[in-house]
Amino acid sequence: MEAFVTETGKAVVLPRDDIDTDLILPKQFLKNILKTGFGVDLFYDWRYLDDGSPNPDFALNRPENQGATILITGSNFGAGSSREHAVWALTGYGFRAVIAGSFSDIFYMNATKNGLLPIQLPKEQREFLETVRPEERIYIDLPHQTVTLREHSFSFEINPQWKNKFINGEDDIDITMKYEQQITEFEQQRPNYD
Repeated sequence: MEAFVTETGKAVVLPRDDIDTDLILPKQFLKNILKTGFGVDLFYDWRYLDDGSPNPDFALNRPENQGATILITGSNFGAGSSREHAVWALTGYGFRAVIAGSFSDIFYMNATKNGLLPIQLPKEQREFLETVRPEERIYIDLPHQTVTLREHSFSFEINPQWKNKFINGEDDIDITMKYEQQITEFEQQRPNYD
C-alpha cells in the first residue's frame, strides 16, 4: 500500500448524498479480479453519454478538474453493495482521499485497506471546502489530522491503528509479515498430523 502522510491536491466536488457503490462503479465492470483498470469506468453512468462520449457537464470531465486527487462529497458515501472494486475505481482514477459527511461501514473499511483516505467532516466545513477554486489546492496532513484550505484548517478523526497503516504504507499482510519469525517458531511447536 502506498504511504499517505500529506497530500496537496486539486479537489473535485460532487455535493450529493447517498452516492452508492453502483454509482461509483456499475456492476457490469466487476468482471476484472485485479485491482487495476477500474479508473476509466469510475462514475460511468454520470461520466459518459449514451454514445460513450464523455459528458461535458459532469464534474470529473471538466478541464479545470483534471488531475484531481481529492473528492469532496455528501453523506452516506459508498452505501450499497460491498464491492471493493468501488475503492479500486477511485484510486485507479487518481483519488487519494474522499471527504464526506459519512461513509458506509464496509466502504470505509475497504478504503482504509486500499490506501484511500476517508475523511469525515461536518456539512458546514465541507461547504467551505466546496468553494475551492480550480487554481487552489487543499492540504491534508494526516499526522496532524487536518484539512486546510486557505487560512481555514479543520480537524478530523481516524482510528490510530489505521492512521499508522496509512503513514507507514502497510496493509494487514505487511503487518502480519513483521511477525514472520514468531509465526514460524509457533508453527514448529505444533504437532505434525501428516
